[in-house]
Amino acid sequence: MGKILSVTQVTDNRFLNMYDLEVEDKNGNRHPYQVASRARHKENMKLFTGKNKPDGVIIYALYGEQQDRVVLIRQYRYSIGTYIYEFPAGLVDDGEDFHAAGIRELKEETGLTFHPIETDPIYSKPYFTTVGMTDESCAAVYGTAKGEISIKGQEETEEIEVVLADRKEVLRILREENVSLMCAYMMMHFLHAAPEKPFGFLEGCKL
Repeated sequence: MGKILSVTQVTDNRFLNMYDLEVEDKNGNRHPYQVASRARHKENMKLFTGKNKPDGVIIYALYGEQQDRVVLIRQYRYSIGTYIYEFPAGLVDDGEDFHAAGIRELKEETGLTFHPIETDPIYSKPYFTTVGMTDESCAAVYGTAKGEISIKGQEETEEIEVVLADRKEVLRILREENVSLMCAYMMMHFLHAAPEKPFGFLEGCKL
């Protein structure tokens, strides 16, 4: 098994930092490796803490009396230089429960009020995102959204359009648009969920 020999913090930013690692592979060869992390200091990186605390939360919210539309955002991202479809999401503040973060973030990004539903932890616990380059993990919250769309809570650095997509529009987006991977998989659940059981895919698994 590989080993981490040293970790050096390269940046000191509020939301994302770079770390240089010296590692040893399974054959005993040494290599440099770079990792991005939400940790402000290296001792808070998950490779040191061993704890998978969620850095962010992703919000799966259905809208309308029939719960037949899903709340998406179309956001400009500097990393790709264009717009991409995502689920509303955001960072979890220190000491904040990720369900509360989901309620807060949906209100800030869309103006909508989020009502979470209870799910089996296997669907909501934090999972790692792009583990080849970062130790970031995100939890998911599921529920319904009500109210009127508003962008008043968005930050000046955010360029977000709120989209209430029905199944026809979700299918078009998947075929024609840039979509984040996590969003795409969850949109597929939305597409195939029975109209009478829109959250049916969250029912507990039994082996």
